[in-house]
Amino acid sequence: MSAAESADLESSSPEIPESLDMRPWFIASRDIKGVINWSEFWGNDQPVEIDVGCGRGLFLFNASQEHPERNYVGIELDFKEGRRGAMRLLKRNTPNARVIGGDATILLGKQIKPHSVRAVHVYFPDPWWKRRHHKRRIFTDEFVNWCANIIEFGGELHHWTDVKEYFEVSSALMNHHALFDPLPTPEEREPTHNMDYQTSFERKKRRIGSTIHRGVWRRKDGSAAS
Repeated sequence: MSAAESADLESSSPEIPESLDMRPWFIASRDIKGVINWSEFWGNDQPVEIDVGCGRGLFLFNASQEHPERNYVGIELDFKEGRRGAMRLLKRNTPNARVIGGDATILLGKQIKPHSVRAVHVYFPDPWWKRRHHKRRIFTDEFVNWCANIIEFGGELHHWTDVKEYFEVSSALMNHHALFDPLPTPEEREPTHNMDYQTSFERKKRRIGSTIHRGVWRRKDGSAAS
């Protein structure tokens, strides 16, 4: 990616008019009725990967460019951030990445077919620092069960965070789950340009010297989680 392209992506306007119809790159979850049929959603049968809390969409943009044979769906509760990420995709007319604006817990728990997703990615989720707010964290027993239900056998869950305590909690949930096996820790690599990071937040934290905790788990063969 050239320096000019990188600057263009980073300069995406944070103020996107709400009246701007960004479909199919951005769609509100309230406009999705019932369980999603991925073949109809995409118009093809490519494997689907989900980015929970996709933010400004750097992972979606990079991954969809690197793997045109896969479809990527970002889920973002903050519509302003989600639309900003979708604008990146719209500008490049990206055919295999979309953003859904809405609550990931509702989508994963009610609107995604069992074993229809190749991978779930959870990068730098809100740590909800105050103890009384920990119940708002995305990683809970229920969330891990939902992931076990929607990820195909042999599929993966990827999780990165700069918060050691959060990673210890999320890793314990994953490592003790009967339907997931831990895989080797992904190695940190040196970026080759300003956009060569997993997410914008990873770039921010690595530039100030923060340690990034990384984990990946494989879905075992077996029944769905109860």
